[in-house]
Amino acid sequence: MKNVYSFYLDAAKIALQSILAHKLRAFLTLIGIIIGVASVVLVGASISGLNSYVVDRVSKVLGVNHFMIARIAVVGNLSQEEWEKMERRNKRLDWDDYDWLKRHCNSCQEVGASAGMRIDIKHEGEELFGTRIVGVTANMVEIENKTIDEGRFLLPHEVDRTAMVCVIGMELREKFFAGVDPIGKTIKIQDAPMQIVGVEAKRGSMFGQSMDNHVYIPLTTFEKLFGRRRSLELHGKAPTREQFQASIEEARTAMRNRHKLKGNEEDDFGLVNVDQVNNQVDQFTGAIAMVVVPITFISLVVGGIVVMNIMLVSVTERTFEIGLRKALGARRKQILMQFLIESSILTSLGGVVGLLLAAAISKLISVTTPIPMTITVVYILLSITFSGGIGLLAGIYPAYKAARLDPIVALTKS
Repeated sequence: MKNVYSFYLDAAKIALQSILAHKLRAFLTLIGIIIGVASVVLVGASISGLNSYVVDRVSKVLGVNHFMIARIAVVGNLSQEEWEKMERRNKRLDWDDYDWLKRHCNSCQEVGASAGMRIDIKHEGEELFGTRIVGVTANMVEIENKTIDEGRFLLPHEVDRTAMVCVIGMELREKFFAGVDPIGKTIKIQDAPMQIVGVEAKRGSMFGQSMDNHVYIPLTTFEKLFGRRRSLELHGKAPTREQFQASIEEARTAMRNRHKLKGNEEDDFGLVNVDQVNNQVDQFTGAIAMVVVPITFISLVVGGIVVMNIMLVSVTERTFEIGLRKALGARRKQILMQFLIESSILTSLGGVVGLLLAAAISKLISVTTPIPMTITVVYILLSITFSGGIGLLAGIYPAYKAARLDPIVALTKS
């Protein structure tokens, strides 16, 4: 056992000596491996970071343990035919549906309602385009886990009395009330003066779309300003993660009973929950990974070919050394293992350098962009294992060639 350990240690030392003796050549050889490993890790970090980014944004928009029932609620792709079918089949949801759901979803911690549309808002010579006006019930602050940065959210009695009050998003605060306290000020919506009672905390953007360009007003006020013809969106929140699916099923059953649907009839409403959205995100990023990761591995294969070429050159240069070792009793297996160890060490070093390069680039991207770069253990192990494996495969032929050298011919060639 000692002899085996000693052999591998000596082989590793010889490999390192050979690499250090030709530093520039070793570095140029490793560029392909370094770039390949860095590419794989960066792609993995980007995909994982994108997943985390979208899920985080979705959570900020929808909250946790939250589901929504709407006339048409779609997650993922939908054909034109399916969309038209839903438009014909699905019914508009109104206050009676909201009251019914509140009474019959016993496992729901909260049941709320909302409706929305986009308009342009003008204030003291400034204009903001495409602001989303959202009429809500007062408990939407709990259902969607909203964070109020200044002031407060809407109160139940303000919804009951059709109060002319609002909570604005951070984009409106920065556009219209920079440097001043907006609480108590008024803005006009549809020429109606609305008193600002709160400002929602900044939520940022998702895929270039601002999530802070909105105004919350009481749902009753929304219908007074824009009419009652729009279908409501009904929102439910489960008390715990464990009760989430049960609450969704109870709400779905309640709505089917409300619409008098029989067992084999399709729902005439749409239902979306946070899990569905997250699953769609996982499928999307998984599809990207399946396409992009194999492409990045090609650079590792190219790097392996370069390593094989250099190892063949190394065998040619060290013909005398190989012949001498064989003349002194080294066996074919030992010569074979020596060159395999050398090629594996070479590519493994490239893998480590590539990993460090990827970590540095990931840190830079995380600092300069809103998307987090998450280097996962899976991609680290995958890149290092693959780079070491490439080195092993790339070294097989040169090592086999070295092991088969005739010692007399090798010493003569020197």
